[in-house]
Amino acid sequence: MPLFLATFTTLLAIINPFEALPVYLGFAARLDDKARRSLAFRSCLYALMLMFFFLIFGTLLLKVFGVPLAMVRIAGGIILTRLGFQLFSSPSSVGGAGSGKGESAEQSDAAFVPLAMPIMFGPGAMATILGMTSQVKNSASELTGLVAVSAALVATMGVTYLILASAKQLQQRLGPRGIDAATRIVGFFVAAMGIGMAFDGIIEALQMHGVTSLH
Repeated sequence: MPLFLATFTTLLAIINPFEALPVYLGFAARLDDKARRSLAFRSCLYALMLMFFFLIFGTLLLKVFGVPLAMVRIAGGIILTRLGFQLFSSPSSVGGAGSGKGESAEQSDAAFVPLAMPIMFGPGAMATILGMTSQVKNSASELTGLVAVSAALVATMGVTYLILASAKQLQQRLGPRGIDAATRIVGFFVAAMGIGMAFDGIIEALQMHGVTSLH
């Protein structure tokens, strides 16, 4: 349960469905309700598939390139901290990227690019999943840890789909200022989680090289 909650809350904060709302609404502006739900579902499905790919093959890729998990946690923490500061200082930077798009979702398959990648599955989510693989390795049961992380991935994208599916209602209720405030708050906590991940990676690297110990 702690591993599930840690993965779910971290990924949900990094993905931040409210940040994807302006881009999603820009591509879905000319679509009917059924096509909008289809766009939201396909984008979440593509992002989920990318997440599972890195969850399953991420460790193998690290072994191929000879990168220890401790270094991934440090690099991932730095990336998360940077993304958090970006969300806190300029939350509309991502949304502005898709506001000028006039093409339909069918013409440019916006479900994969840019919605699934890099908005939903970007460097932050990639680093988080790779970092969580070390938690799975260190858990009492590796299979149980893998199931917990997998369930967190599905739950995260499920919540993201629900938010995107009701995007117009949320935009009307929260308004631009409400979405802006929510994004800044999320950005603060993403930065804090990134610092924590980097700190844990530094401690793990020091222990790996025998510089310090748990005692």
